[in-house]
Amino acid sequence: MIKIGVLALQGAVREHIRHIELSGYEGIAIKRVEQLDEIDGLILPGGESTTLRRLMDLYGFKEKLQQLDLPMFGTCAGLIVLAKNVENESGYLNKLDITVERNSFGRQVDSFESELDIKGIANDIEGVFIRAPHIAKVDNGVEILSKVGGKIVAVKQGQYLGVSFHPELTDDYRITKYFIEHMIKH
Repeated sequence: MIKIGVLALQGAVREHIRHIELSGYEGIAIKRVEQLDEIDGLILPGGESTTLRRLMDLYGFKEKLQQLDLPMFGTCAGLIVLAKNVENESGYLNKLDITVERNSFGRQVDSFESELDIKGIANDIEGVFIRAPHIAKVDNGVEILSKVGGKIVAVKQGQYLGVSFHPELTDDYRITKYFIEHMIKH
């Protein structure tokens, strides 16, 4: 059976695992670097991106993930971690050829939900935006999947999927299922 890991350093880990299981696959909370060898794909959950990067450094995830050719799906802070560029600084894992702008929809009080049309998935996906980033620039090879108010909020490139929002905070698991069935199982 295909096993999908969720990086369990912060964020809505249980919610992502629930979406994996609803999609018909096994979800594993990844707390140690060695566990990365046991999975077929990895979800990088939301949270606070600076904290996530520090924890990934502390526990040795950065180096291993940069070396691995592992399909990854980043949500919110996970998207920031996958990006090659973040505003005017270098990226972290450098897996998606994009530039991300943090908190571009405003502060916590500006959080919102929006129905999204996500190319290749569905035209009625509920997106929860909490201090969400947006993708300011995409390079060659990156496919734009969705926008909100003219801002890019979902992309894919090869085996990497990134979204600005939190699909795991809804009951709709179609994005997770898409990641598994189109970017891992293919």
